[in-house]
Amino acid sequence: MSAFTNKLIHETSPYLLQHAHNPVYWYPWGEEALQKAKEEDKPILVSIGYSACHWCHVMEKESFENEATAEIMNSHFINIKIDREERPDLDHIYMDAIQAMTGSGGWPLNVFLTPNAKPFYGGTYFPPVKVHNRPSWKEVLYGVSQAFKEKRNDIEEQAEQLTEHIHQSNSFGLKTTSSVNIPFEERFIPQQAHLMFDNIMKAADTNWGGFGRAPKFPQTFTVQYLLRYHHFYKEEKALQQACLSLDKMIQGGIYDHLGGGFARYSTDTEWLAPHFEKMLYDNALLVSVLCEAYQLTKKESYADVIRDTISFVQRELMNDETGFYSALDADSEGEEGKYYVWSKYEIEDILQEDAEMFCMYYDVTANGNWEGSNILRTLIPLNEFAEKHQLNLNEAEQKLKNCRYRLIAEREKRTRPQLDDKILLGWNALMNTACSKAYAALGEEQYKTLAEQNMQFLLERFEDRKSGAFFHTFKKTARVPAFLDDYAYFIQALLSLYEISGTSYYLKKASDLAELVIVNFSEENTGYFFYTHKAQQDVIIRKKEVYDGAVPSGNAIMAHNLHQLGLLLDKADWKERAVGITEALSHAIIKYPTSFGAWANFLIELIVGTNEIAVVGKDSPDLAKKLLNFFIPNKVLQFAAKPADEFPLLSGKSVPEGTEIFLCRGYACKKPVKTVEDFLQLLDQ
Repeated sequence: MSAFTNKLIHETSPYLLQHAHNPVYWYPWGEEALQKAKEEDKPILVSIGYSACHWCHVMEKESFENEATAEIMNSHFINIKIDREERPDLDHIYMDAIQAMTGSGGWPLNVFLTPNAKPFYGGTYFPPVKVHNRPSWKEVLYGVSQAFKEKRNDIEEQAEQLTEHIHQSNSFGLKTTSSVNIPFEERFIPQQAHLMFDNIMKAADTNWGGFGRAPKFPQTFTVQYLLRYHHFYKEEKALQQACLSLDKMIQGGIYDHLGGGFARYSTDTEWLAPHFEKMLYDNALLVSVLCEAYQLTKKESYADVIRDTISFVQRELMNDETGFYSALDADSEGEEGKYYVWSKYEIEDILQEDAEMFCMYYDVTANGNWEGSNILRTLIPLNEFAEKHQLNLNEAEQKLKNCRYRLIAEREKRTRPQLDDKILLGWNALMNTACSKAYAALGEEQYKTLAEQNMQFLLERFEDRKSGAFFHTFKKTARVPAFLDDYAYFIQALLSLYEISGTSYYLKKASDLAELVIVNFSEENTGYFFYTHKAQQDVIIRKKEVYDGAVPSGNAIMAHNLHQLGLLLDKADWKERAVGITEALSHAIIKYPTSFGAWANFLIELIVGTNEIAVVGKDSPDLAKKLLNFFIPNKVLQFAAKPADEFPLLSGKSVPEGTEIFLCRGYACKKPVKTVEDFLQLLDQ
């Protein structure tokens, strides 16, 4: 390691610390670097990446560790390194700029700014020497530096135009007409749900599951929509595509068959070869959708993967205080996937007489199924495999389990991928919701305990006691003000935990934070929320994010949060706001449901209506637990031993003896029932 250190040495982000010994004189984003650019009248180079990004590491080795290249960068630019996971707000702004300029984006993201932080040129990965039509990094540096000196007016004009373009693309949501006077049942109709389903199926891969072509991402929100659509409209094709997508991911190499957990995405249509990084948020979202699929189908394979994935998160992405780390790298020993892949010879050496069956089942060959090595995957379910090879199913299952234990013990001896040990509020909240859903689906107390312990950690470590606001990231200390996504996912987690625990503190905290978001993130006139807090000053624009990408849009989750809180706490204005921003976006949601998956799931709930469920009486925790085991996606649920006037659903629900379940829907309540079986019949009426 170089003895040289730059300004990143004082940071806590593992990604920034990786670059602290580059000969490039990197600054973190902040007043010092921005002021220096103005004083020296130099262009700013902002390079954005993240710890688990393979091509970020490649560009570092090729260019940022090269002293001659670093000399050019240091002479001509103020160089700023950003961890996109620490500062997603900046990443969104400059990614928009690059996409406007080039038509595509990705990481590493390298963008050149004027001294007042406005973008004028950039791209993603640049090689050290010119390849095909892609210029070398040195050519780019010299070209930008020369243009900045000789064509300054052109560059300033380009920067203004790009910044204005970002402003314009951010101006959606201004209401031209109001639909408040249109009856609710005419604003949201079944035809909208059918159109969303049709548009999803146009993109569906009916052979290998998922949506679109390679590279393939899990698109969990779209799978969730199909589960809901099947549930409400009994469409078998929806369930088939949802289960096919989950089954193929579980069978593929994107899933770690030895250690549990999912990689970020697949580079091919068959889910075989991932980029091997494992992100907390992907695993959280996949656990959540698998819980819903299990509730609907009761397929044991889904329950097994839920357990194994949460075990992976606890084992490899959790600290002693039950906080969840961000990610595991794709690379180890400088090679992508090296930790996870096998040669047939290695497996034969370890498993001996059991190797033949293992290799047949997990698609292991002498030539390998990926770049000369083997990524473990299964091509047919175990029961079909056992039948085909005339094996006893239970014996085959036990033998394969034993083989996996032996291989994982061997894998533990390898050099592990690097851990990104920063803890992010929003991603932890997504995992917290997943734990609550796992408890609901499987009924296993350990998942409720895990959710409660993680929630306690988040409340203790992320909250600013003086203001009641929260921070975005924690490592040794909490820092960076929380963004909309952090609050939205955190409120969702509080509501999910309230639903399974009945602890009213979580509901009250969710309500308090919703109020905080409304006061500090709202855009006047539209009802949407900005990504950044109104007090934050270091961005050139306050963006509004509505697309559901790898993680859900904070606006989509806030819409659902406000709807639920509106029902639970009788806040009509919150419910109307949730409806208003969803309706304003509904044309886009219906036309492009795979880009607005979280919105689509809320829109279908507005179409079919929300079940308001109250369980009251001495046995309410037990009855609620049984109820939670079933797939009822469009609900709010409260349970208590006695009526509680502070909560509308629990108010006036006196039960003389025993316990009763109350169902209200669309301003009308049904006669209460005493058993879960009777309640489910009531739901179907």
